[in-house]
Amino acid sequence: MTHKTDEAWCNSGKSQSAISRRFFFTLLGGTAVLMTDGLISSRSIAAAGSAVPRVKALVFDVFGTVVDWRGSIIREGQLLAERKGYNVDWGEFADRWRAGYGPSMNRVRTGELPWTKLDDLHRIVLDELVEEFSLTNMSEEELQHLNYAWHRLTPWPDVIAGLSRLKNEYPIATLSNGNVSLLMNMAKNAGLPWDTIMSAELSRHYKPDPEAYLKAPELFSLAPDEVMLVAAHPSDLRAAAAAGLSTGYVHRALERGAENPKARPDTGQFDIYAEDFLDLARQLGA
Repeated sequence: MTHKTDEAWCNSGKSQSAISRRFFFTLLGGTAVLMTDGLISSRSIAAAGSAVPRVKALVFDVFGTVVDWRGSIIREGQLLAERKGYNVDWGEFADRWRAGYGPSMNRVRTGELPWTKLDDLHRIVLDELVEEFSLTNMSEEELQHLNYAWHRLTPWPDVIAGLSRLKNEYPIATLSNGNVSLLMNMAKNAGLPWDTIMSAELSRHYKPDPEAYLKAPELFSLAPDEVMLVAAHPSDLRAAAAAGLSTGYVHRALERGAENPKARPDTGQFDIYAEDFLDLARQLGA
């Protein structure tokens, strides 16, 4: 038997039309979801529960924020040493390789070098370290494999789960000085669930140039403050804020090793301070 109220509901195009225009909440898998005009959008729910409701998309610094570059390079060096018999302090080697990162990009920024991908800048520094650390008898294939260790970096333990939660509510992308192929290979290798890859290569400006940051809101068709840069490096975040982006700090105490833990920056500089990506997701309503 059909209740009259059900008949009235089904037979009234006017009622159906009114409901199709009405915003209402339902529960799908225990998650509150906003429905309107036949489309489901959890983004409005995330905004309502977010510490920064204006943010509509997230972009991430990668080296140190998403992946443990130091531990990964140490592991690659140890594997190389097993094959070649090298006696090297791989922690020092990793630190020295990373230390060449900023100066090599500055050579591009100042015009000393033309636009050069990070893979090629890494190789310039590596060739110097091979001599310094006496890594003798390495073939070109072995050198290239070691240089591509930056394509095989391992994410921090919270990253996959945290990104997966954030991806449910926001577009998520890299915003890294790494070149596109490097970031793509890293994502494939580590299972990083990016919606898209954004790189300094797209603007041909390395961070902290403002052009590198502003490429993200341009490509997302959003205002700068509707895009949040997530990073573990205060200098990166300050440059993003100067370009108009929102900012989320994530603390990576062990980025430079357990023997050299990083201190937290003073509060009040950035829109969000998070302990890890799961904490970030919670604060952004994801």
